Amino acid sequence: MSTITQTAIEEVPEALSTRERILNVALDLFIEKGYDKTSLREIAEQLGFTKAALYYHFSSKGDILMALHLRLHEFSTEALDQMASQEPTAARWGELLEEIVDQMLAHRKIFLLHERNQAAFEQLHREEHDAKHQDMQEQFRKIFSDVRLPVRDRVRMAASFGAVMGGIVIAADAFDDIPTDEFSALLRATVRDLLA
Repeated sequence: MSTITQTAIEEVPEALSTRERILNVALDLFIEKGYDKTSLREIAEQLGFTKAALYYHFSSKGDILMALHLRLHEFSTEALDQMASQEPTAARWGELLEEIVDQMLAHRKIFLLHERNQAAFEQLHREEHDAKHQDMQEQFRKIFSDVRLPVRDRVRMAASFGAVMGGIVIAADAFDDIPTDEFSALLRATVRDLLA
């Protein structure tokens, strides 16, 4: 058993559902070995399940990948809904970004998963995910094109979002050696600088 996966199993609280435990172990295996090189059998074995028991929760490896990907959408959607429900301001945008920085950092592994398995995610987007993904992009476009805000603020809002995504997604594991608290503080300071 790999060290990464063994650690994930040991750290999983008993309160987590079987589904969440499957997702956590799959996440570690997909990062360590790659999505294409990980089998459902290996995921089941890491959990002490039969492959049939795994099928009770997920009908395919693609379903597991989609469930992991949707973890990211949960907090992004919530933040976008909050912004849409209020008159947008650069200050409110900054507050929302600061709120989601810690959530994004808590999901750093999923961003790393995206980075290391881009082909699998491109296929996922083509097959099942285009509508939801386009909806999120449309929500961002609405916020950034809202004429109630000065152009200067809209550009700064877009740039601050890009800074957060660049620091966490594009850089992926480049900042793994920085403690999460310190990295969070640096990202928050960057957002404040861009929106100032």
